Amino acid sequence: MVATRVLDALRAGLCGRRLIVAAEGQTGVWLVGGAVRDILLGREPRELDVAVEGDVEALARRLGDVDALHERFGTATVSAGDCRYDVARTRSEHYPVPGALPDVRPAPLAEDLRRRDVTVNAIAVSLSDGGVEAVPGALEDLHGRVLRVLHDRSFEDDPTRVWRIARYAVRLGFAVEPATARLAAHARPGAVSGERFGHELRLSLGEDDPCAIFERLRELQPMALPEGFDPRPDGVAEALSLLPDDGRRDLVVLAACCARMSLDLLQRWLDHLQFPAADRDLVLAASRWVTGAPLRAANTPSQIGRAASGAPVEAVALAGGPNARRWLDELRHVRLEITGDDLLAAGMPQGPPIGAGLRRALDAKLDGRAAGRAEELAVALGER
Repeated sequence: MVATRVLDALRAGLCGRRLIVAAEGQTGVWLVGGAVRDILLGREPRELDVAVEGDVEALARRLGDVDALHERFGTATVSAGDCRYDVARTRSEHYPVPGALPDVRPAPLAEDLRRRDVTVNAIAVSLSDGGVEAVPGALEDLHGRVLRVLHDRSFEDDPTRVWRIARYAVRLGFAVEPATARLAAHARPGAVSGERFGHELRLSLGEDDPCAIFERLRELQPMALPEGFDPRPDGVAEALSLLPDDGRRDLVVLAACCARMSLDLLQRWLDHLQFPAADRDLVLAASRWVTGAPLRAANTPSQIGRAASGAPVEAVALAGGPNARRWLDELRHVRLEITGDDLLAAGMPQGPPIGAGLRRALDAKLDGRAAGRAEELAVALGER
């Protein structure tokens, strides 16, 4: 029944059919992990994870374009049109230091399943003969909607699993088994790099309800988030409703959560997580944008423009209110027909007067006091 449901779901989709065709004639090819879990839950898999007891590269090249091949871990990332596959050699793992990247060696599927994070991700279906392999209790936990680690050292081996369990719990609506929750409460970072934790944070921000994930994470491991981080800040829903299409939803959420952190701690934390500099600076600016109050207090379009000009759209959205909406929907798109070259040609001296003149013209245009090049130029030159 399990294999039938999984294989029928694969055959019903282009990406699944491509995988089945690529695996023809090769034994020891298994659909595994989240893809099996999601299909059995009646959900669309986010990705197709394939475990291979054999030649990873050969299967990967039959599937499509090999985007990345990591010989150390025996893994490959493959794309074919809109299809994405993660292909990995079945392996066992040994962690020389808690939290460090593991030493790996090829191993049978049964050992590969035992190295995984939770039981419901340790189910595999053979693409050649429809066989099913699972760790003990995996199918029962899936039916009971329970997240359970496979052994007591799970979080010592890989502390980032606490983040993943929080993510699964929210996305799937699963409960965390009590013994797993107790183990998570004692998890420590170990030798995990900031980059790996940053990857987990970015994955959480990409989920439908990142704030719920942060709340669940804090319940599981209170030390996982820094001092001052607010998992469920006020105003996030309004800010996201205001945010235009060219804004970053993930960074709006993060900036709102970090508004109560000290600026120094926030910068050091984001640097530790190896956030790209542009993303880090945007979060720093949006999380404590001091002109939010002037924007909310503005009474005219030009006042709105002066308060919001130069601020990232994410910061304006977080300021909230009707003035933010008006700026984002309408006023930020207003452009002058004149340029600084027009003012120079009219005799205005180069330097600060040019900027001041253009600012006067834009204020007038926003307030409806100037329309067209002639009126804009007159205002800029102080002639009206």
